[in-house]
Amino acid sequence: MSRILIIEDEEAIAEIEKDYLELSDFEVVIEEDGEKGLEKALSEDFDLILLDVMLPGKDGFEICKEVRKEKKIPILMVSAKKDDIDKIRGLGLGADDYLSKPFSPSELVARVKAHLARYERLVNSSEERNNFIDIRGIRIDRTARRIFVNEEEKSFTTKEFDLLTFLADNPNHVYSKEELFREVWGMESLGDIATVTVHIKKIREKIEEDTANPQYIETIWGVGYRFKL
Repeated sequence: MSRILIIEDEEAIAEIEKDYLELSDFEVVIEEDGEKGLEKALSEDFDLILLDVMLPGKDGFEICKEVRKEKKIPILMVSAKKDDIDKIRGLGLGADDYLSKPFSPSELVARVKAHLARYERLVNSSEERNNFIDIRGIRIDRTARRIFVNEEEKSFTTKEFDLLTFLADNPNHVYSKEELFREVWGMESLGDIATVTVHIKKIREKIEEDTANPQYIETIWGVGYRFKL
């Protein structure tokens, strides 16, 4: 059951919204004060926030801005104001939609369902798409092609990324320079395989605490390299 937070100081409107959403099998929580609404939005888990603009304590624009810093859930702003400037401001602060009062409860429910469905698709798509390797403090995001070492992002060139990913995908396997050149550069060792050595050195500088005593990429003298688990 999706959980929705309504931050609305007009009790009658909030109760109508709540009734229609509950009829559609949503769990609904109402908060009338802006400050308390923001606190609840940040401290509890909700799937969507229905946010009025004019509120006591803290207005909807400020709440939207603060919530968006922490959460990506849909935010639907509601206001009696029909000025485009308010809509632009709300959407610019990260709101997903803007409803002008008065609106029909059925329209509200339809928009809530649409935004929840869209958000769920995005989340599921992201989870399926992103493919990670996590090894002893190193996180490789294959999809975004980003590498983090102890949660700090490091900048890698294309081939540095490809080489580290290949080795991490095949831990404890010793590869010769010729094999790495073929697997990562896509060529037989007709080129200058010294480039493998250079790339290993650059990678170590980014992932190893002590490059003279590497803990991840080991040199197996006379053979090649391996990524140690």
